[in-house]
Amino acid sequence: MHYLKQFAVIIAISAISELLAIFIPLPIPASIYGMSLLFLLLMTGVLKLQQVENAANLLLGIMPALFVVSGAGLITSYGQIAEHFFGWVAVNIGSTIVILATTGLLAQVMIRRKKAKEADGND
Repeated sequence: MHYLKQFAVIIAISAISELLAIFIPLPIPASIYGMSLLFLLLMTGVLKLQQVENAANLLLGIMPALFVVSGAGLITSYGQIAEHFFGWVAVNIGSTIVILATTGLLAQVMIRRKKAKEADGND
């Protein structure tokens, strides 16, 4: 029964994000609104991690299966993609490098802040 409640919370957040995407005239996908809303609710404590953790872990566990249809669609569209194949590869490699660098730098900043707080607290 707890899975049903947790999925209901996730679906409610998803529905609200769809409404936000409709009513806010920005070119932002509803999924971004949903993730931002979920993050905000978790960080403010309005929503506790225990209220969605099991359902989220289940969704993360089956995530590879959710991409099978997308992968099959890419395979069937190869003829259309082939003429711009190297452009696609360059964009994917470039964006991956940017994401890795950004994530690494952000992690370093957060670790340094944590160490600085711990050092200030020990004085």
